[in-house]
Amino acid sequence: MSTAVSTDNITPLQVAKRLEKFKTTIFTQMSMLAIKHGAINLGQGFPNFDGPDFVKEAAIQAIRDGNNQYARGYGVPDLNIAPFYDSYEATLSMAGAKVKGITLRPPDFALPIEELKSTISKNTRAILLNTPHNPTGKMFTPEELNTIASLCIENDVLVFSDEVYDKLAFDMEHISIASLPGMFERTVTMNSLGKTFSLTGWKIGWAIAPPHLTWGARQAHAFLTFATSNPMQWAAAVALRAPDSYYTELKRDYMAKRSILVEGLKAVGFKVFPFSGTYFVVVDHTPFGHENDIAFCEYLVKEVGVVAIPTSVFYLNPEEGKNLVRFTFCKDEGTLRAAVDRMKEKLRK
Repeated sequence: MSTAVSTDNITPLQVAKRLEKFKTTIFTQMSMLAIKHGAINLGQGFPNFDGPDFVKEAAIQAIRDGNNQYARGYGVPDLNIAPFYDSYEATLSMAGAKVKGITLRPPDFALPIEELKSTISKNTRAILLNTPHNPTGKMFTPEELNTIASLCIENDVLVFSDEVYDKLAFDMEHISIASLPGMFERTVTMNSLGKTFSLTGWKIGWAIAPPHLTWGARQAHAFLTFATSNPMQWAAAVALRAPDSYYTELKRDYMAKRSILVEGLKAVGFKVFPFSGTYFVVVDHTPFGHENDIAFCEYLVKEVGVVAIPTSVFYLNPEEGKNLVRFTFCKDEGTLRAAVDRMKEKLRK
């Protein structure tokens, strides 16, 4: 016999106060709007095409070979000995740190050298570097990287360098700051499988660092993530041994996609800012008369049927990003052309 239970006097469970500040990310919000309105999603940076068969087959083989239990915390052996890589998922936490940001501003997103010099001091413990840079697509020049390196050496500062778009460098060669004189011993270089091999859902990443820094990263990782997907790590080791021809074809494909979107955005009437890497492009939306980037993106998804990301979410001071939005071209060419056609048809200045 079933018994009905009254819920009239049950008090709803409350979320801990410390969690209330964590809202749904802009990427999730815009992707949900894309589904709701049947819009073409040029917002969140995940490809709408699959990764290479040779990497997927390596994952399948790893599963068949029985690599299905917890992996060693700091990475499976085959990935640890992959060329130049010491593996772990690139998830680090720094407690008690005061963060200061250096703002990259259009039109060229150049590094403000004097601002940098006044920010990095003997009191600075570490800096975070991202090149090629998301969302701007900026790649730091050799001169800029040498300036950063000199300041870090002078002030004994560590560098955590996010270089996940290193193979998507179009207009200049990517330079890892760890390769500069005196920098390897003070740099943790982070990269991942997702962008280069179009497998963002696998969430496999790694870090390269000298032993005294790797030890700390491994300790943090052990109490944060503990272990990442075992068979996907074995597949990552195969991916990292891909021939140069894979990267040549990757760059060629993305340059074609880049051309379709950039030329299309210009034809629609956007001001497109120059960029050298990643699969993102930042534009000025103000010719279309909306109050700010969020208002424009809401209009774009609901009335035009295309999704972009408002860039103010990337800024410490959101006002500095209110005139800019970010599009991605990590989509097949048909999708990119369809998005451009919708904007040409429906977007009005």
